[in-house]
Order: sequence, then structure tokens, then C-alpha cells
Amino acid sequence: MFTGIVTDMGEILSLRQEGDLNARIATAFDIDTIDIGASIACDGVCLTVIALGSDPKNWFDVQISAETVSKTNLGTWAPGRRVNLERALKVGDELGGHIVSGHVDGLAKVTRVTDEGDSTRVTLTAPADLARFIASKGSVTLNGTSLTVNEVDGTSFGINFIPHTKAVTTWGRVAVGDDVNLEIDTLARYVARLAETL
Repeated sequence: MFTGIVTDMGEILSLRQEGDLNARIATAFDIDTIDIGASIACDGVCLTVIALGSDPKNWFDVQISAETVSKTNLGTWAPGRRVNLERALKVGDELGGHIVSGHVDGLAKVTRVTDEGDSTRVTLTAPADLARFIASKGSVTLNGTSLTVNEVDGTSFGINFIPHTKAVTTWGRVAVGDDVNLEIDTLARYVARLAETL
């Protein structure tokens, strides 16, 4: 379980196809506090740490199944790419974003990027079956970042990124055409399901 508050921007150091896809990710996290088997959200995808090291940078390895690659943007990862990282929520931690599972529902596509003062407005299109769960002023998780939806128009929705968010996440590098990992708000899913049964 996560909150969508990104705490590090990691860097893909290497990728190896060994049955599953193995990725080595550099991090500023203190690896002495990470256990083998720990969950870390990487661009919003909950992945399991299988190895740790520090030569020369701190790093951790994760194993990514073909199923995960097919449902996320992790297939576009390449060495040098920056990724949003968040360690799993601990009891007593501040819940600054919203409840995030790290289970990506689908891909949204960036269709427009517009600077508005120091902030940046990003418009995305969601798959039709997921768009119905996205509401104006509701929460959504994009590449592991908990965000507030500004407006919704059919399958399109807009997000505003303040300078701080652009500086501490990969959103400062967003471009039209990017595929983005989308996790809808769990609460929205249950409200919609309840409405279907009434």
C-alpha cells in the first residue's frame, strides 16, 4: 500500500531479460533499511526487491513479469530513464496523498502540455472503461503520483502540476504522446460498483 507521494526519483541502470525482465534501479534510499522482498512503487507499479547493492550508487533490483510489462509503460524503460519511487506505507506514516495499491489499471496518453505561469497543465486521455471512474476534483494516480483532477471531458481529463511536483518527480519531463501508468481511486471504483447494484 502506498500514498502516491513520490519520495525519490530513481534511475534505470540496467535491464536484463532473463525469463522475466530484471531492472536495476539507482536510488537515494538508504538500502540498509530495505529488506529483500520489500515492495517499492516504481512509476506507480508495486514491484518486489530481489537484490540490493551500492557499487557505486545505491541500487535495488526488481523482477517484472510479462503480464506487468504488457499492462504498464515499463516496457518503454531504458537505461538512464528517471522513475518515480515510493516505499510502502508504514502504520503511523502521514497519508499525504490517497490510498494507492500500486496495481496499474491501464495506460493514459498525454495529449497536451501547456505552461500556465510557473505551473504546467497536462491533458490526458484514459481508456473508456476507466474514464468513468475519473471525476473532477477527485484523486488519480499517474506514474505513481497522487494527483487531483482539474476537469473531465469524456475520456479526457486535466491535471495541473506545480513547480514543486515537477522538480521532485518525473513530471518535469512530460511530453505529448507519453504513455502514463494510471491507477484509479479505489474509492471511486467502489462507489461506482455500489451505484450499479442499487
